[in-house]
Amino acid sequence: MTWRPLLAGAACVLAGLSGPAGMAQAQPSPEPGQDKVLRVCQDPNNLPLSNRKLDGFENKIAALFAQQLGWKLEHTWFPQRMGFIRNTLRAKEENSDRYKCDLVTGVAKGFDMAATTRPYYHSSYAMAYVRGKGLDGVRTLDDLLALDPAQRRKLRIGAFAGSPVTDWLLKNGLMEQVTWYQSQTGDAEQYPGQVIENDLASGKIDLAFAWGPIAGYFARNARTVPIAAIPLVSQPGIKFDFEIAMAVRHGDKDFRQRIDQLILANEAKIHAILEQYGVPLVDEQGRVATAPPAAKAP
Repeated sequence: MTWRPLLAGAACVLAGLSGPAGMAQAQPSPEPGQDKVLRVCQDPNNLPLSNRKLDGFENKIAALFAQQLGWKLEHTWFPQRMGFIRNTLRAKEENSDRYKCDLVTGVAKGFDMAATTRPYYHSSYAMAYVRGKGLDGVRTLDDLLALDPAQRRKLRIGAFAGSPVTDWLLKNGLMEQVTWYQSQTGDAEQYPGQVIENDLASGKIDLAFAWGPIAGYFARNARTVPIAAIPLVSQPGIKFDFEIAMAVRHGDKDFRQRIDQLILANEAKIHAILEQYGVPLVDEQGRVATAPPAAKAP
């Protein structure tokens, strides 16, 4: 994302103006929650994270926070891709000093375009395949490489361009077998989970690599074929697991602290929500920390 440069002389010019002839001073934006409304920025079509029907786990967690705060919950919807922060967290309502929303409910820890909260879950990329099609013994990337070379060369692989899996595929000479998917397309009707829900289930591809929460959810809820989703363990030089936090504007320190407190106080409830959605959770070493229960997500 590109940012417009600041005009170098603007501050000096404004500083020299005073009295009625000077430019009117901008009013400060209201503090988040000042009117007891929790305004969240979410993707309208990206299950299992969020959607307009409020079916995602980020929707459920935001609703939990609003309930505990005793605030009303409002959403600003925008596809979580290029321009997301500019059009949500940093965008103001028309003819108003109020920002459209104050809380992004899912970013990687250390996200530099906003201030991040404490992480509220730790997951990993995963590989998914249809059970009973010759890959049932594949539980790790090493198992995949140990397949008979003739079988491995026939695999049709689906992966997202720019994901950490790209480096592993390149390193192991599998790039020519890959059908590439885009996580940030210009079509708001597309969603990353299609790689599993549609293409893997239909047999268009034999093996899919996707962000673990997406792979786990669509494998869990597959209706036509049984699908296995296996979390990946990070390797030297290739990191597959990431801690996920929430994000606020850099200046909203008190609000960030309040969200941190909510995350800490609701660890057990958040964990239960994530398990309902089949989110693979990993420990600090990137190893599977819990096995998702059999119940389907609501």
